[in-house]
Amino acid sequence: MRSHVPHPPRLALAALGALATAAAVVVLVLVPAFSRADNLGALKSQLGAQQARQHGLSASIGQLNHSISTLDSQIALVRSREAAVNAELVRRRAQLTQVGNELSAERAHLGMLRRKLAAARLLLAAQLRSGYEADRPSLVTIVLSAHGFQDLLTTLSFLGDAQHSQQRLIALTVSAKRAAASTAARLAMLQRTDARLTEETAVQARALAGMNTLLGSREQALARARAAQAAALVASQAASRRLAGRISAVEAARRAAARRAAAAAAARAAAAAAAAAAGGGSGGSGEPGGSGGSGGSTAPSGGWAIPEAIVMCESGGQNLPPNSAGASGYYQIIPSTWKLFGGTGPAAYLASLSEQSAVASRIWNGGAGASNWVCAAIVGIH
Repeated sequence: MRSHVPHPPRLALAALGALATAAAVVVLVLVPAFSRADNLGALKSQLGAQQARQHGLSASIGQLNHSISTLDSQIALVRSREAAVNAELVRRRAQLTQVGNELSAERAHLGMLRRKLAAARLLLAAQLRSGYEADRPSLVTIVLSAHGFQDLLTTLSFLGDAQHSQQRLIALTVSAKRAAASTAARLAMLQRTDARLTEETAVQARALAGMNTLLGSREQALARARAAQAAALVASQAASRRLAGRISAVEAARRAAARRAAAAAAARAAAAAAAAAAGGGSGGSGEPGGSGGSGGSTAPSGGWAIPEAIVMCESGGQNLPPNSAGASGYYQIIPSTWKLFGGTGPAAYLASLSEQSAVASRIWNGGAGASNWVCAAIVGIH
């Protein structure tokens, strides 16, 4: 009898077909989800930009703090100078008061001297006029007109006293004139001193007011700049936290999708193996069990140079820009590995898909290099 290979029940075949169809549908559903994987690179670029901005803001705030500290030292120095100038102002005000009192006394003294000089001039003028108008007696006339020796002595004494009195009056007039001139000169000097001290006091007061205004405005400007940059730093830090959360969510979704893709690939492989066994039996014409292409094996699949499940886990099948570790491209190869295995250019994502696949094939080396991909362990390929 001809041997007969029993066919599997139609219901079981239908179930296997449905399972394979469902796995294919799962894979098709996952692909659009991973088509947004380039957003992960954009998010990481934004996060890097925010971190660079935070570094710049921190450095700027440090410089502002240094400037404010330096300004505080300057303000302390100016305030100490202000205290010294205030003490000098108090001393000069007292000096001004003293000069004012001296001016009043000198004005009164000058007035008295001028009155005394005027009186002396009048008396001297009267005496000179009187001596000029009267006949000046000669000595013979005085002797002959004297009534005795005693009268002669009295007359001579009177004339000598008159002459001495006139000489004293002349000397007093000259002295009063000199004193009046000296007092007038001293008064002028005191007036100049008073004007000079008043001007110096005004200059010091204006200088202090200007310094206080300048330092105060500069301190306020620095404080406003520091507050603005501190607010920008807080906002950037908040943005970084939001981006980090979104990146974590996207990466978690990628890992979950990779696990689902691996499960779907395993289901497809199981369905294909069951279908081959059911169609070919022990002597059938189905594919050999070891000819591969299944997502759970170490053979390349899905048109990729390495198992498709690893590619889906690593990049979602997208040519991604470098992440924080520098890995890029479809196979997420870091620059040092890319160069080590013959890649051209500085990074994998800048090369064509065919070159990336050739480099990935050399790295994979029939599964010996699976450890180069973290996702290999995640999807269960070792």
